[in-house]
Amino acid sequence: MVEQFEFSLPPYKRGFHLITDEISKNLKNLPKKGIVNIFIRHTSAGLTINENADAAVRKDFETFFSRFIPDATTRFEHNTEGDDDMPAHLKSSIIGQSITIPITNHRLNLGVWQGIYLCEFRDHGGRRTIVISIIN
Repeated sequence: MVEQFEFSLPPYKRGFHLITDEISKNLKNLPKKGIVNIFIRHTSAGLTINENADAAVRKDFETFFSRFIPDATTRFEHNTEGDDDMPAHLKSSIIGQSITIPITNHRLNLGVWQGIYLCEFRDHGGRRTIVISIIN
């Protein structure tokens, strides 16, 4: 059986934001066991799982991606929506738009130090739509 629904995240500034609690509050009545797929319906943001305890991890992610793919480079032609347009698309493709997490005993089976991140690659990305698919 598959259950599927959508919800929107509020706008976030550029960066890597822990959204585990926001995801969890939208997951009601999880099965005893199964799988949840979390998908973001955007081409300039991504989702990942990583360290949830030390805020320096979020800063280091931003430092790496900003240096790896800088904004306002003359190498890219696609800049319809500004200097962060094509760099945001590339970063999104590298991180990816979905994550899959096992469900065990009605809860997300994340590790102790794991959290779900919204990776916002735009200066003004706006609200982001999340699609949740629960498979049991």
